Parts: sequence; structure tokens; C-alpha cells
Amino acid sequence: MLRVTLNRPEKRNALNLALCEELVEAFDQADVDQGVGAIVVHGNGPAFCAGMDLRETADVDQVQLASIHELLFTSIQRLRTPVIAAVHGAALAGGTGLAANAHIVYARPDARFGLTEIRIGLWPVLIFRAVQHAMGERRTVELSLTGREFKAAEAKDFSLVSEVVEDPLARAMETAAAIADSALSRWGPGWNMCIRFGDATGACGPRRAGDTGPAAGERRL
Repeated sequence: MLRVTLNRPEKRNALNLALCEELVEAFDQADVDQGVGAIVVHGNGPAFCAGMDLRETADVDQVQLASIHELLFTSIQRLRTPVIAAVHGAALAGGTGLAANAHIVYARPDARFGLTEIRIGLWPVLIFRAVQHAMGERRTVELSLTGREFKAAEAKDFSLVSEVVEDPLARAMETAAAIADSALSRWGPGWNMCIRFGDATGACGPRRAGDTGPAAGERRL
């Protein structure tokens, strides 16, 4: 397995361009490494991820920033390798987007989520699709309009969080080890077949895997 740590604790792991590029590179390299069966993402310090580093935004190339954001916040649609997020403290805006791009999310009871972009007059365009996949369109629109924060228990009710636990990192590592063992020894070939059909049918990843069986059947006829 691969353990990925967001390590800007003094900034509450706010996402600047360099961190986004490092995350995408780590995910993509792990995805082609047959020795990696699962990826665990967590944050160092008091927060999982407090969102975008807004102080940097105006000073970087906007095309480059948009491109890397597109890759990062569509990870769940692109990656073959399961991603597990261990969330504590603040996971706001882009932090909620990172969680939504994980296939499994474990959160400590004190974890706080929110689509808070509206507070500075923005719509959460970058993360809306992934959050909508997790929670549904109506709930995502409501949270985008209000910008309200919500705790882990409510996030679980919304299907953003898989399980609320006291030690999300330990739980994530345990699950990742089990998935990695299973992925590498048993279901890896089947998963790759699902992805190959997905490449041709438009279905990709576990979120859309339900569409793959019927599509594969149609291709065999």
C-alpha cells in the first residue's frame, strides 16, 4: 500500500499548486505500480485539509492551476487503485473535495466538512462533481448555497463518510492492508477487466462499475 501525507501543518494542509502536483504525481505513480494495492491519504497536524491556499491563487499560472485541479478532483474517476481517506479536524472546501474523491472515508467525530466557497463569493466548481457523486445533487446544491459546515456523523448520513471512528488513520491502514492483499492476489485481474471495458464504454472506477457489466454484455453480443 501507499500512505500519502498532506504535510503543510502550519497552513492546515491548504492546497497550493506544489501540493496538488505532488498528490497527483503520487496517485498516478501508485496507480501504475503493481505492488500498490491501496492508497491511504491523511493530513499531518490539526487538520486534514482546510481547502485551497487562497493567498497563492492569484500568483500562479491559472491554466496550470486549473489543469492540476482537474486531475486531482477527478481522481476517483481516473484511478484503478482504491483510495482511502483518514479525516480529522477541518476538511473544508477542497478538503471535502479530496474526501469525496476517496472510495472509502473514515472520519474522527471532530472532523468538519463543508462546501464553504460561497462565503467568499465562489461556487465549488472544482469539487462539485465528486461531492455530488457521493451525496447526491440536491444535498450538494443545498450545502453549496449555504456554505454551512457539518460534522462527521452528519457526513456519514449524507454518504460522504463511510464510518466514524476515533482513530481514522489506524482504521484506514487496516482496511488498506486487507484491500491490498485482496487486490494483489485475487481481484486485481477482474478489476483491470472492468477498467478495460470502462475505457470503451464510458464506465470507469467503482462509482460507475454497475454500468460496466451490462455494457460488457452488450459488447460480447
